[in-house]
Amino acid sequence: KVGWYNAVLQPAFHLSYPDDTLAFVVLSTPSMFDKALKPFVNKERLKIIRDPVDQCVSHHLSHVKEKFPDQKVDVIFDYEILPSRKPKFLAQTAAHVAGAAYYYQRKDVKLDRWGKKKIYGVCIHPKYGGWFAIRGLLLFPDIQVPFLEQSAPVDCVSTDEKRIELLEQFNFHWQDGHYRDIIEVKERYSEEQKAYFATPPAERFRLLGLTQEAQ
Repeated sequence: KVGWYNAVLQPAFHLSYPDDTLAFVVLSTPSMFDKALKPFVNKERLKIIRDPVDQCVSHHLSHVKEKFPDQKVDVIFDYEILPSRKPKFLAQTAAHVAGAAYYYQRKDVKLDRWGKKKIYGVCIHPKYGGWFAIRGLLLFPDIQVPFLEQSAPVDCVSTDEKRIELLEQFNFHWQDGHYRDIIEVKERYSEEQKAYFATPPAERFRLLGLTQEAQ
């Protein structure tokens, strides 16, 4: 429910819907690269003019909207920002309140030894660890669900030591991706997918075999 999200945030970040409005957080799993992105690129090669992943997600979520012709469906993508430069929604908070992935933050650690350093939080999924992404939000403004019960996300990094290790890996060594394997995972990105996301955005078109004209 939108109210679960608004309840844990400052008013500046609130979604302007009634508290009982139904919302879904959309995640992409490791297999998205092979099952969704590559087929999309092959089919839509000439229409790709911005980030291929963003366009692929947009393409698939527009199909979801088509499945509900009698409903109003609002979509907010993870990359969208307001004129104030604030994100349109805080993806990790949304994933946490929806019970999709646990958002580990500094306040979840008892022995905080970081002083004045800025420490960013990170979501961990009970099945995929850090090998997933939060892609968007689907909102159904005309569907109110007052009796929907909230499910807590799975606390899969439960010791203080592991939480400290996770936050330090994510904040100080995120490039090596070790934080993603803080727990035993069922599936992770393929080597090809790792290489793709490790490549600067401007050079990713070449990896997918897209021409300069498409770019």
